[in-house]
Amino acid sequence: MRRIVYVICVILFIGCKGKAEKVTTDTAVVTRDLPAKVEVNKESGKYVLRVNKEPFYIHGAGLEFGNISALASHNANSFRTWRTDNGQRSGKEVLDEAHANGLMVTMGIEVGRERHGFDYDDEEAVSKQLMDIKQQVLALKDHPALLIWGIGNELNLHYENPKVWDAVNEISMMIHEVDPNHLTTTSLAGIGEQEVKYIKERCPDLDILSVQMYGDLPQVPRLIREYGWDGPYMVTEWGATGHWEVPTTSWGAPIEQNSTVKANNYLQRHAKGIASDTTQCIGSYVFLWGNKQERTPTWYGIFLEDGKETESVDVMHYIWNGKWPDNRTPVIENYTLDGKVALDNVTLKVGSEYSATIEMKDFEEDPLTYRWEILPESTDLKDGGDEETRPEAIEGSIVSQAAGDVLIKAPEAGAYRLFVYVNDGHNHSAAANIPFMVK
Repeated sequence: MRRIVYVICVILFIGCKGKAEKVTTDTAVVTRDLPAKVEVNKESGKYVLRVNKEPFYIHGAGLEFGNISALASHNANSFRTWRTDNGQRSGKEVLDEAHANGLMVTMGIEVGRERHGFDYDDEEAVSKQLMDIKQQVLALKDHPALLIWGIGNELNLHYENPKVWDAVNEISMMIHEVDPNHLTTTSLAGIGEQEVKYIKERCPDLDILSVQMYGDLPQVPRLIREYGWDGPYMVTEWGATGHWEVPTTSWGAPIEQNSTVKANNYLQRHAKGIASDTTQCIGSYVFLWGNKQERTPTWYGIFLEDGKETESVDVMHYIWNGKWPDNRTPVIENYTLDGKVALDNVTLKVGSEYSATIEMKDFEEDPLTYRWEILPESTDLKDGGDEETRPEAIEGSIVSQAAGDVLIKAPEAGAYRLFVYVNDGHNHSAAANIPFMVK
């Protein structure tokens, strides 16, 4: 009897910047992706990130549960996460989807925060954390979509014990020992001279410094140098003006900028705070490629809850491509409630009816549709992006509407916001809200 051996060649698509090797078994030859070799070096006076020896400037977004394929379609090359398992998908599943879309990932590692009760004087807890993180690293270190390890997020927020930086350095050393192919960083809330000093003294093993800034983003290049950081850095969160940076109403409600004002700020801040530094900055991750409740459901996500893109996505497309998308998001020109804008401390009477008007412009003159809702002012307020609960809409508060005009009935006494969403029929929406007090 003759024995026939079939040789099957399986060729896998090689996305991102990965290399591949051939693995031969008794019955098959399989092409398998290799981990990327990532380096950062100073070349001709400026820092350059390289992936498999090719320059790689990060055009990215923070993406926890957002649309990965949409990110790739806008020509980004990377995204960051905050943890290796977000509770919905494993780190491997996230990396697999990134790889399928040609994207590289700065993989976040959850590290205990002092403000959440982690005690860095507890040597046993610190050691256990290190061992837990080692297992996470071992599980993902050879994935071809992996770019950088992000050790913790904003560990300097509301902290006192500098031993956290000793732990970060120990984690970085462990990573470099078991994974020689990838770099390490940690992300700071803002940037301070004392934190830079701690990082330089206590975290010499880190490859890159990461900072997170919002309204003050244009100050980053100056502060980096003023505070003595002379290595490479990236901006791992930037975007809308923070709720702690804006004016408030007389009753303390922060006034959220509308989607058009936000988009203009994104464009200007990127130019001044990121693109202007061509010597130390190796790229950035805009916040947030997705949607979340933080003070409001629209404040930080550049997508709305229904998945529609806001004008800030147009801006990121322009930054990553050098041209605007073919169809652009509607622009807000004016928005008033009872003839007043948000800064006017709008006060209404219980049960009375009031009109609101929004004036729009659409570049392509697409027909626009409008949706309005009233939400109570959020009372579930957290720090550092911790999870908040979205307020429930007030039923029966919208009396009538026609195009950009709406008639509302003031609910019972309390603080509220009137939200409006304007859709162009091409998966784009403008968004705005006005806080008001009912007495």
